[in-house]
Amino acid sequence: MAKSNKKTLTVKQQQDLLITLQTRFEKNKHRHKGIVWAKVAARLKTNTNMLWTLNEMEISGGEPDIIEFDSLLTGKGKDTGEFVFCDCSPESPKGRRSICYDHKALDARKENKPKNTAMDMAAEMGIEILSEQQYRELQLVGNFDTKTSSWIQTPDTIRKLGGALFCDRRYNTVFVYHNGAESYYAARGFRGFLKI
Repeated sequence: MAKSNKKTLTVKQQQDLLITLQTRFEKNKHRHKGIVWAKVAARLKTNTNMLWTLNEMEISGGEPDIIEFDSLLTGKGKDTGEFVFCDCSPESPKGRRSICYDHKALDARKENKPKNTAMDMAAEMGIEILSEQQYRELQLVGNFDTKTSSWIQTPDTIRKLGGALFCDRRYNTVFVYHNGAESYYAARGFRGFLKI
């Protein structure tokens, strides 16, 4: 799928994206039991600006799909028409790796700076980075990040001391770790979500 410089998609790009999303949705019904694609499609067609964001998630390797996060939807979702798309790529999205945590961390690096940060990329794309709880909920519907890792939202108390958190899945267990926020690795990116 081609990257768009504007925050809008052509009709053809919208159609292609909707086909991709529908195909993924139907192949992974265990992620969103009881949700009907027709309702999702209707919601997307009235929020075309959200399609641009979903396209950004897609072209950066996120493979967005609908997930029912208890922490976000508590009693909503199916009844209100609010849906949550989350990055469901098996490994941390390829187009979002080798980045440090945030802009403050990027500024702190004196040399060998990465090209971007997780928080800046998420903001540019219009998504939010997963919290630890959301990351754990995602892992209930599949095995993600078995070879990579993903930055997660870091509490201010940790970030003020220079640290940032990331997660992965090893030995059939979800682990939470810490690193200096300015660190970056070829196998670490971030996962995000979008509420529609």
